[in-house]
Amino acid sequence: MSPAAETSTPPEVEILTTDRTGSDFMVDVLKSIGLDYICANPGSSFRGIHESVINYGGNQQPELLTCCHEESSVAMGHGYAKVAGKPIGVFAHGTVGLQHASMAIYNAYADRVPIFLVIGGLLLGLVPGVPRIEIDPDLIFLVVLPPLLYIAWCDRVPVYVMLGNQLDATLRRPGAEWAHSVQDAAAMVRDFTKWDDAPMSLPHFAESAVRAYKIAMTPPMAPVVLVLNAELQEQPLGADARVAIPKLAIPAPPEGDSRAVAELARMLVAAEHPVIVADRLARTPAGMAHLVELAEALQAGVVSQSGRMNFPTRHPLNLSQARAIADADLILALEVNDLWGVLNTFHDQLHRSSRPIAKPGTKVVSITSGDLYMKANYQDFQRFAEVDLAIAADGEATLPSLIDAVRRATTGDRKRVFESRGAKLAEASRAALDRARLEASYAWDASPVSTARLCAELWGQIRNEDWALVNGTGGWAPRLWNFDKPYQWIGASGGAGVGYGAPAAVGAALAHKPHGRLAVNIQADGDLMYAPGVLWTAAHHRIPLLSVMHNNRAYHQELMHVQKMCNRHSRGIERGRIGSELVDPPIDYAKVAQGLGLHAEGPITDPNEVGPAIARAMASVKRGEPALVDVVCQPR
Repeated sequence: MSPAAETSTPPEVEILTTDRTGSDFMVDVLKSIGLDYICANPGSSFRGIHESVINYGGNQQPELLTCCHEESSVAMGHGYAKVAGKPIGVFAHGTVGLQHASMAIYNAYADRVPIFLVIGGLLLGLVPGVPRIEIDPDLIFLVVLPPLLYIAWCDRVPVYVMLGNQLDATLRRPGAEWAHSVQDAAAMVRDFTKWDDAPMSLPHFAESAVRAYKIAMTPPMAPVVLVLNAELQEQPLGADARVAIPKLAIPAPPEGDSRAVAELARMLVAAEHPVIVADRLARTPAGMAHLVELAEALQAGVVSQSGRMNFPTRHPLNLSQARAIADADLILALEVNDLWGVLNTFHDQLHRSSRPIAKPGTKVVSITSGDLYMKANYQDFQRFAEVDLAIAADGEATLPSLIDAVRRATTGDRKRVFESRGAKLAEASRAALDRARLEASYAWDASPVSTARLCAELWGQIRNEDWALVNGTGGWAPRLWNFDKPYQWIGASGGAGVGYGAPAAVGAALAHKPHGRLAVNIQADGDLMYAPGVLWTAAHHRIPLLSVMHNNRAYHQELMHVQKMCNRHSRGIERGRIGSELVDPPIDYAKVAQGLGLHAEGPITDPNEVGPAIARAMASVKRGEPALVDVVCQPR
């Protein structure tokens, strides 16, 4: 041995773990709650659990899905959860990954869809008797939980967050690890989450994981946060190590007070013109069936908002496109997020004036789990609406008892009144459909293609398929298409965050895939440009999805706002397009999609070419692959 070798510091040797690791146990926990997939943009901070998923877990239940952006990962889970009724997971990397993911988390929070978001961290040297292991920066592991109850924050998605962090500053390696560490890892998303904890051992992790799931899945649903000790991922576990996974029992959703439900039934039966307004109501397939049963028992009109697939669009009691609120003498609001907006018209004038829509004396009753939980800083709860009876409960869970109470309170005389009322409402519903078809014919041959023509051509191709609209724009699809199955619409984003549509559509298409359904996405152009890489994810994992671009070559809503300001200041609207258009050069979405591995055609400007192009794209989707048709459209 040389003298230098005798006196020099010996090189560090990486200890190879041959037994199970903490992350193997974490995978056991994930399997116990039934995750089928994990969406992830790869990052060194979750290398331990990444490796455990693909090797220890066999890359099955959960299976890893490769994504190109953390926001897309979470939005995929958002869309999947709203269709499948069960969660998929998401891994994301460090504080920077959480920053990328936060908009999608906020949408989920706003949309009340169960998302299980897990973000793990680097709290090293915290387990007695276990050597410190140097690992890469903070883990963020996001997992989207099941919409067994269906509602998250702006969309009321229970997001289960395990935030990554290297708390001990003496263990942070120079450079990026400092930028990826923070004193309070959960603080970034605490305003739009429901609960957080920092497990310090594997038993603590198991208990907190179950507790967090329970809290997240209890209506009103909302995100929860765990800070995952990264040491727990990579610490060795002996072959005989046994760590218990607690039993999970999801609480039954809260039903309305029986006395309040009986009083509501009496009011509904006595009303001459009751109207039911439903927003984020149908969290399971049973929700639509219950609402149909209630409406038919009363022969009452229903206004279904865009939050969920609440009511069949061609049902004779569907008044969503008719003038209904102004004629009502009783309004029943079921999980309505913006009840003030139902009752009032807001004028965007200089002084922000408004006027009531409902007539004086109209009774208003609300059933919503939103009354059970509210946060202050992120104010998605809209303006305060006065009601005559407020039932703080889950809307869908309360419907069966309300239906029974209505039937008990209904006399023979009232049944005859209901029948007469139903006939009149059916005529109003038919008139609304006829009016929609007439209005859709306007600018039928225009170029760029009208949005009505786009939706009509798409409907002509899919109407005989088992289809589901997983993302859409505007109001033409519900006006022209026959939505009559609970899975044919998943609702909007919740928080109106741009960048939601494409990844949510891919996630929803993944959930529809085992059922052989044709998933259809009417894709906004600006939305797709936030994270177009999700199209590659769809191609790579063979997720069949038909995307038809609503390509108006602008962020058109924002363009209209700027033009309104131009008008207000009497400066003309000629320059109002600057900063909101996607032109010079226009984006060729067909080439973008082709480069990411999809069958794609366009850009199409001739309306007569839209239908044949969609038919060719459908052939690709039926082979199990995604496809895209780029249609240059009118703004709305």
